[in-house]
Amino acid sequence: MDFTNLRPILEKSIAPVLRVAYSQTLYFPFGEVIVFAMIFPYTKNVKKTALIVFSAVTLNGINLMITMIVNIGVLGVTLTSRSAFPLLSTVQSIQFAGFLERLDVFFIVALITGGFFKIGLFFYATVLDLSHVFKLKNPSPLVFPIGLVVLFYSLSLAQNYFEHVYEGLKTIPFTLHLPFQIVIPALLLVIVFLRNRKKIQSVTVKNTAENS
Repeated sequence: MDFTNLRPILEKSIAPVLRVAYSQTLYFPFGEVIVFAMIFPYTKNVKKTALIVFSAVTLNGINLMITMIVNIGVLGVTLTSRSAFPLLSTVQSIQFAGFLERLDVFFIVALITGGFFKIGLFFYATVLDLSHVFKLKNPSPLVFPIGLVVLFYSLSLAQNYFEHVYEGLKTIPFTLHLPFQIVIPALLLVIVFLRNRKKIQSVTVKNTAENS
């Protein structure tokens, strides 16, 4: 690593950093934690679950920060920004004692494994959500049709990786991420707050009437 690649820090002030954080990092990967909201109601200890999720998000942010520092320190800013998978390029450059090299296979395995669990989690949340929408006691009948939709949609989503990245940065944040991760949860929070407030007021009025 060459730490001089990290300088100058905040060359163009903090404005570009905040712009990227608002337009990209806020939604991916941290915004996707909203998927876990479908699983929270099924946990035994909600407070402990919330602490675990908060810790996981914090550690994930630290991990991403360290990974980016390593990538820039090894590859430099130009190569890091141009590479489709900067960490893969960093791992490919590892050479230790003349025998420890070609570690990119471990990166590929980790990438595929992580993608498998991520897709599985999203798929599970989708099936669970639609079962609530259609009021189905058994969500199993939805697995096969939703799986077909995911399969064919993934094949028609983008023609190549660069088109996929372009859509993910320019289109998806405004058509999917913003409404599903910000707008809809905020509206649901307001609705729950108003319903609970109305319920508390009705209970208070009822208790007052009984005491009088």
